[in-house]
Amino acid sequence: MSNNAQALSQPKVKSNFWMFFIPSLLGLFLFMAPISYQGDITIPVAVLAKSIQAVFGDYLVATVTSIIAFMAAASLLFTIAKPAFVANNSFLNGLFSPSPLWLAVRVIGGIAVVMTYFQVGPEAVWEENTGGLVLEGLLPTLFSVFIFAGLLLPLLMNFGLLELVGTLLCKIMRPVFNLPGRSAIDCMASWLGDGSVGILLTSKQYEEKFYTQREAAVVGTTFSAVSITFSLVVIAQVELEHMFLPFYGAICLAGIVAAIIIPRLPPLSNKKDTYIDGTKPDAEADALPEGHTSFSWGMQLALEKASKVESFKGVFGEGVRNAVDMVFGVLPVVMGLGTIALVVAEYTPVFSILGQPFIPFLELLQIPEAAAASETIVVGFADMFIPAILAASIDSEMTRFVIAAMSVTQLIYMSEVGALLLGSRIPVNIVELFVIFILRTLITLPIIAGVAHLIF
Repeated sequence: MSNNAQALSQPKVKSNFWMFFIPSLLGLFLFMAPISYQGDITIPVAVLAKSIQAVFGDYLVATVTSIIAFMAAASLLFTIAKPAFVANNSFLNGLFSPSPLWLAVRVIGGIAVVMTYFQVGPEAVWEENTGGLVLEGLLPTLFSVFIFAGLLLPLLMNFGLLELVGTLLCKIMRPVFNLPGRSAIDCMASWLGDGSVGILLTSKQYEEKFYTQREAAVVGTTFSAVSITFSLVVIAQVELEHMFLPFYGAICLAGIVAAIIIPRLPPLSNKKDTYIDGTKPDAEADALPEGHTSFSWGMQLALEKASKVESFKGVFGEGVRNAVDMVFGVLPVVMGLGTIALVVAEYTPVFSILGQPFIPFLELLQIPEAAAASETIVVGFADMFIPAILAASIDSEMTRFVIAAMSVTQLIYMSEVGALLLGSRIPVNIVELFVIFILRTLITLPIIAGVAHLIF
């Protein structure tokens, strides 16, 4: 009898293996394989996203405007009227009934997007460096990335890949970054690919109780780096393209040091090690059962996860919900917060004043033109590209190099990553994001300056 049971189980194990292997391999390729496309190094998901932009063409900005305006009006209407068909559907309720704060941000986003699209009202809101930059420069890209990333994310999450990689890399991720091994996939997808993809992946894993509050906050604020392609755009803006290798090397070195130190400091160290529902993780969750190696146990967990997939229709439905949640839920937040931050950066002296205390620090690090450099430091909180734009007028190549690298390693900027984090369920607020931004600046700046002194 036992021999028969064993014989029957072998085809089942084999089918589970292919159910794990093929979708996981496809997910790895789509989200992490570096490929050359039109002269740039990028990932397949980003290429697919560009194809949407090509198909929609001139209609993409109008489409995004319609979505944001609709969400602002619909959220306001449903919050007041509370129709039963929304209240009784958990997905629709989550989408159309935000908290009062997020409702206000959505409404601001809706007003800002209409003013920007039709170029009406105060020019400060809609001109090319504020609302225009968010609507025409950022949101079309996010829209297309969210659609494909949302649809394809289940390939990474539902078929056992995270279980296998998590078990294999636990011995590295836990002692070095105090994170579960499964976060390695998340971190790599963020670092090599696209920060917005990483935040989407982090948020979904937090909602499904794979990350605690602390782990989700750490991954979301520490590893959501911009892509290699965008790093090339930054270094080109300061006219130092020939120095890309040392530039990206400095970014990676400073980023790894920051990832080791900052999670051990407040506010991230103060986050609770509890799941989204308040429960605590199993203290033995990372321990290997007796008789298993990391690979054999990871493989067993992966096959168990793959065996739970009932149909590809269900997986596709989950992907559609992911995409809708991001496109309709997050784009209005990015428009609202991004426009506010850029208006403050462009039309007030707030960021210049906040940069003043950094002048002695820059002088201590022997950075030329310290006063001009200080103005670029805090403005990166509004948008990651603004420091590079301001740095282009600085004469010193070394200073331009430092500012460009620092703008990438600061990592938290409200026109994208910050707004995405605030729009997700990852437990961070705007004050904490600003503190993390300043900590990242203080820790990465000496490292980048050290690399710059070696080169120049």
